[in-house]
Amino acid sequence: MAETTGGEPFFTPDGDQLVPARHADSPWSPDMMHGRLFGGLLARALEREQSDPDLQFSRLTVDLFRSAKLVPVRVETRRVRDGRRIRVADATVYAGDEPVARASAVLLRRGEQPAGTVPATSAWDAPKPDELGAPRADPSGWVPPFDVWLVDADGKPTEDWRASGPRRAWVRDRCDLVAGEPTSPFVRVALAGDFASPLVNFGQDGVLEFINADYTLTLSRLPRGEIIGIEATGQVSEDGIAAGSCTFHDTEGPIGFSALTAVANPATAKR
Repeated sequence: MAETTGGEPFFTPDGDQLVPARHADSPWSPDMMHGRLFGGLLARALEREQSDPDLQFSRLTVDLFRSAKLVPVRVETRRVRDGRRIRVADATVYAGDEPVARASAVLLRRGEQPAGTVPATSAWDAPKPDELGAPRADPSGWVPPFDVWLVDADGKPTEDWRASGPRRAWVRDRCDLVAGEPTSPFVRVALAGDFASPLVNFGQDGVLEFINADYTLTLSRLPRGEIIGIEATGQVSEDGIAAGSCTFHDTEGPIGFSALTAVANPATAKR
């Protein structure tokens, strides 16, 4: 299991509650919990309570429908269906008695790969982080608790989010999600899934004006290693509603895809 690079964990267990650290905050507001952490907590609970060694987490949909302050949270899971080749499970994050986020997961049984050839997504040509130097700085003043390497269309490192061409990035968490627990590959990719929204929705004027309401990951396998690559493949928006898609990679090749929706978010808006 990959290890993070040594920052303070985002949460500390306290009975069935998880108490957030100060750096669990969001760039949208200093007293608002970051939505990516809900994705991580949902994946963690599903993995702890609903996983099976012979089943692959092949889809995770995370709904982010209510913001939460930096207060203790808990997660509950429920098994929806258990079949011979499929398991479906749900999870919900609660802040107090209020549900703030939920997830649905599909687990499929691993088996023999068919012999036929299917046209597949190619590995991208983005240089790996060890070829790109230090991670980029964030120009907004918010210091992300994860490393980001942006790569331009020519494969060179950049700090410019405003590219009109292909947007590509590597991300790596610096902090474990929960104190005393290494971050699993499934939790790691669930955390990274939220990054697809700013990658596809960042404006060419240098401002992010959409906040995502959800994201879905579809995975053929889990990432190997602590670094995850995200490649924006599409964005459309109208009347303040955006939809986007990305391809997810690790340093060995593509692992799956993401899709998301987002809503226009003026500085004073709240979920």
